[in-house]
Amino acid sequence: MLGLFILSSLFCMFAKKITMKLIIDCGSTKADWVIINDDKIVIFFQTEGFNPNYTDKNYISSIILNNNVYKAYIQEITDVFFYGSGCGKEENCSMIEGILSSIFVNAKIIVTHDMLAACHAILGDKEGIACILGTGSNSCFYDGNEIIGMSISLGYVLGDEGSANHIGKKIIHDYFYKKMPEDLVRKFESEYHLNISDFIENIYHKNQASKYLAEYSKFAYANKSHDYIKNLCSECFDEFIEYFVLKFKPATETKIGFVGSIAYYFQDILSICFENKGLKINKIVKNPIEGLIDYHSQN
Repeated sequence: MLGLFILSSLFCMFAKKITMKLIIDCGSTKADWVIINDDKIVIFFQTEGFNPNYTDKNYISSIILNNNVYKAYIQEITDVFFYGSGCGKEENCSMIEGILSSIFVNAKIIVTHDMLAACHAILGDKEGIACILGTGSNSCFYDGNEIIGMSISLGYVLGDEGSANHIGKKIIHDYFYKKMPEDLVRKFESEYHLNISDFIENIYHKNQASKYLAEYSKFAYANKSHDYIKNLCSECFDEFIEYFVLKFKPATETKIGFVGSIAYYFQDILSICFENKGLKINKIVKNPIEGLIDYHSQN
């Protein structure tokens, strides 16, 4: 009987393939990493984020390789799903896939852009418009299976409307050009002690300029009840709606969802901007990783 029980247990074990999946959701500011074993979370941790459009390969490699948390599971991981900012470009995907393949030698590696992460996290297998409002911004139309319409992203220099770096850029612009109200100027100066030479150095001569700009959106959040901040953020969100939502027809009849810290923390102002355009937000998720865990537990 014991022998039969052992054989039966072994048969069940091999009949059901055990899968251990690593899911990485990487934005410009931070990256969420989670390992799941079937539908159970094994471990969750965070690292610094990056965008390969603005961050060099050596720095990206150092972030991924100098991480000891996942190393105990390298041999067991069967699938790696990497969703990343800046991974709409094939060369960026290939570069990151190469780094991951050198580590997870037994795993199937899939590298794709953060828009698909937004789709999987907030829409699952339903049709709708998926939006990102975090350090950067973007949107797409998803048919429940794949992205069939994609917005053009011009990055933090010319685009990223509504994002943290867009809001931060406007705040710094108004501060230096003396358009910020005096009561906020005093608060800003007591917190940041910013001078023009340091600002130029960080924007034009260092890595992660978009991340640097995004930091100033925290000032907007801390003072978002101020009329000046409400108006500034509303202008940013109106631009996002114009360039990233209304381009998809008919937006008024389609589910609209958001992922990202800006959408989450400024949802009161964001929702009003949408209502003023006759639009409704169906769902806002701060961190896509929560929805991605559910999605990959079932797929």
